[in-house]
Amino acid sequence: MKTLFLTLLLSLTAALPAIASSGGGGGEYLDLTRTATGILALVLFVAAYTLVIFEEQLHMRKSKPVLLAAGIIWVLVAITYAGMGDTHTPHDAIKHNLIEYAELFLFLLAAMTYINAMDERNVFQALRSWLVSRGFTLRVVFWVTGALSFVISPLADNLTTALLMGAVVMAVGGTNRKFVIVACINVVVGANAGGAFSPFGDITTLMVWQKGKVEFIEFFAIFLPSLINWIIPAAIMSFAVSKERPAAMEETIRMKVGAKRIVFLFMLTITTAVSFHNFLHLPPATGMMLGLGYLGFFSYYLKRLEGRLLVGTGDQPLDIIGHNPDEHESQAPGEAHGHGHAHAPGFDLFRKIARAEWDTLLFFYGVILCVGGLGQFGYLAMTSAYMYLDLGPTTANVLVGILSAIVDNIPVMFAVLTMDPHMSHGQWLLVTLTAGVGGSMLSIGSAAGVALMGTARGVYTFGNHLKWTWAIALGYAASIVVHLWINAKYFH
Repeated sequence: MKTLFLTLLLSLTAALPAIASSGGGGGEYLDLTRTATGILALVLFVAAYTLVIFEEQLHMRKSKPVLLAAGIIWVLVAITYAGMGDTHTPHDAIKHNLIEYAELFLFLLAAMTYINAMDERNVFQALRSWLVSRGFTLRVVFWVTGALSFVISPLADNLTTALLMGAVVMAVGGTNRKFVIVACINVVVGANAGGAFSPFGDITTLMVWQKGKVEFIEFFAIFLPSLINWIIPAAIMSFAVSKERPAAMEETIRMKVGAKRIVFLFMLTITTAVSFHNFLHLPPATGMMLGLGYLGFFSYYLKRLEGRLLVGTGDQPLDIIGHNPDEHESQAPGEAHGHGHAHAPGFDLFRKIARAEWDTLLFFYGVILCVGGLGQFGYLAMTSAYMYLDLGPTTANVLVGILSAIVDNIPVMFAVLTMDPHMSHGQWLLVTLTAGVGGSMLSIGSAAGVALMGTARGVYTFGNHLKWTWAIALGYAASIVVHLWINAKYFH
């Protein structure tokens, strides 16, 4: 199975090398796709992304191969253009890429810090505690976790949502493998579908919004297609879930002081980012960083408050199953608490920043620069012409969703945005939908699926997910049909 999958991946990636490109649509590129350096750059990208795909098996962080490949690819770009007497084009192109990355980085850093802050204040753990203590039937838990995945994902992102709901599924399901498998699949599909109609739900939607291709309010035009994408496979899979009622779990986790105010500040930060984009015509990332300032001032208040009231408590949050790492924190003999390796008391903003997903943030850097480098060799123009002129935009955008399940939606969507094909607003909404939900068809097609494969190791697997791909594909097809129907006015 792995050999077959890798062969398919390599062939598709070779056919889509320019779903890695930069510089924005409409730019003029030299055709350097047949040069030795161009071919070598493509091989490097394929090799690096193959290592990313097998991250779980190799135990190598996904950022490492793409960071290495990105640097080498741009060396090849610089050498190739210098050989033609042009040193300005690579310089200007990589600066464009760095600006793209800087906006994405700052936006995500602020969002991740807020998520970490809410995690440390036990917001997610309190929700999980409430759910597992209700004594619902397995079928009710199946629907509740799927629905909450769809609802929470637009704000908390699909990865965080999948981890939270996956923990609920495993806590309730226990040793019932059949339930845990279908419920995890349902969580992945729900989280990806929910994230598709919000700029905050997935990296791809964030990129589309920051590029100005779809306005904030316009994302809600694909709400119904996204809902259909989740409902259809959920309804099919629900027949495989029994109505057994597991024993209610007596578990109570309370939110810490300031938790609700941090949630409010996060909502205010989102509003600020939207306002910066819509009314001030400034990058949303600047609004998010202003929102990080809100949290900074509130964290000062919390730190002083907890320094007085909770002296001696650690600053590490409960993990997703409610375990407090500080309970078993080792301390060197003779060390006073709060010094050396011991954790400082109270809420500390910079600890939340430090706990951001740095591997993911660096992975985005590598992807964007790999993509930009390959674009300078002309692969973008070649692929854009084939997909959007020969196949047509509708077929191309449906194919983007399918490729997202195999190659990952981030480089695919970044390539589409940088190719910037001339197409209607309805087509931009379509590619936003397909790139967002297409990854649900395979467990490795989205961050949500990969994360759950790690937490439910040996139960929720690639093969078990593949057994239900046909049902997810039905939802994928139905969501496209619904979008073409209800949003027909956008295709003119």
